[in-house]
Amino acid sequence: MVHRILLIIFFLFLLNGLRAQVKKAEPTVTRVLFVFDASNSMKAKYNCSTRIQGAKELFYKFLDSLNKQKNIQFALRMYGHTVKYPPGDCKDSKLIVPFGKNNIALIKTKVAEAKPTGITPIEHSLTESANDFPDSKAINMIILITDGIEECDGDPCKARLKLMEKGIVFKPFIIGIGLSPEQIKTFECVGDYYDFDNANLVSDISSIISKQKLNKTTSQVNLLNSKSLPLETNVNMTFYNTSTGSYVYNYMHTLNQKNNPDTLYIDDFPTYKVVAHTIPAVESKDVKLSAGKHTIIPIDAPQGYIELRRPSGVYNFNERIKSIVRLSGGNMQTLNVQQMNTTEKYITGSYDLEILTLPRTYISGVDVAQSQTKLIELPNAGMLTVRALDGGDGCILKDSKKLEWVCNLNNSTSQVYYLQPGNYRIEWRSKSLKGSIYTIEKKFSIRSDVETKVELYK
Repeated sequence: MVHRILLIIFFLFLLNGLRAQVKKAEPTVTRVLFVFDASNSMKAKYNCSTRIQGAKELFYKFLDSLNKQKNIQFALRMYGHTVKYPPGDCKDSKLIVPFGKNNIALIKTKVAEAKPTGITPIEHSLTESANDFPDSKAINMIILITDGIEECDGDPCKARLKLMEKGIVFKPFIIGIGLSPEQIKTFECVGDYYDFDNANLVSDISSIISKQKLNKTTSQVNLLNSKSLPLETNVNMTFYNTSTGSYVYNYMHTLNQKNNPDTLYIDDFPTYKVVAHTIPAVESKDVKLSAGKHTIIPIDAPQGYIELRRPSGVYNFNERIKSIVRLSGGNMQTLNVQQMNTTEKYITGSYDLEILTLPRTYISGVDVAQSQTKLIELPNAGMLTVRALDGGDGCILKDSKKLEWVCNLNNSTSQVYYLQPGNYRIEWRSKSLKGSIYTIEKKFSIRSDVETKVELYK
């Protein structure tokens, strides 16, 4: 009996686990923020009524139409509604009703109570709108209903960048009441403009919002290897607005589960230049995305590796050594400073290394090939201990056909240096002896992982 009960419990546990596995993913939520103009100019007469009354009636139609869609939430921001004009207040913008469920009645009430009062701070309102969305996981959209243009010396285009940074990749819908052609142009950089008198206005925008998943503007960056295959990845890439020179997006390039470059949802308004931060950096041509379409951005980025290695030695100085990496051909620009005992990725080509050992180690023409690792091995250094009875002046020279200066000695009576294997000499004179004839010369050899002692008083 006990076994039967245990078997039933196990079966129920297994059944619940299977149910959890087949449970459908939560549908994506669409958030629509209404930005409502309640500035003083909305008192003006329009179509046998007033602009504010027309805006309210349009707003109610939008709310009722969009509310028929599933998984949609609303919020209300209002500007120009509290501080009387003149003078008005360029900060007069507030989130009246935040996103939430079952808040439609409250939103309608707040709009019904709105009385035209103040000034029109569009940039400030849109910039603040970016903070009204809880996160960027949902589909975030804005509908701005206004009868005027920026009155606070703001730049609505800058606000658009703030919205993109917050993950609002869809252009705001700008619904204008009685705007002139010149005023309409000021919104070109902000979003898609619609005229209040358009008979199909509500149905057009509602349809776009309902189909927005299909109409997203997407792109992918193909980092091409030497065979023009998009297999390079794991590199930071920056999207720059070519008009302003400012950066708009930063992403780590990723290959998805199908080993294809990840799809990016980005705004189609600016023309971009994409810089892949490889070593050295590579960039795309100017790219203009097509609204509602998928654009592939190719960048030649074939890469291989340079590995710097030293054996594990008895002295813990391996991690202190670094290498300056430059392009071959006498180019002195530092591309990277690579730590010893690391492997770093580079664009295929030829490089010169200046390894910061004592003395410096120079390796020219290090060729990096596609997906190959170029191994650079260095012998371990040896330790030099220098002792004297008093301070003095001197230097270490590498002893070859031509004496090569390595470094100066300091004024201490006990000094330690880590040198590459080879033959050296020290030239030294005590500070208390005021004649060059008192120069002491000591020859010595350095071997890897072996301590060598030089005494300057013998």
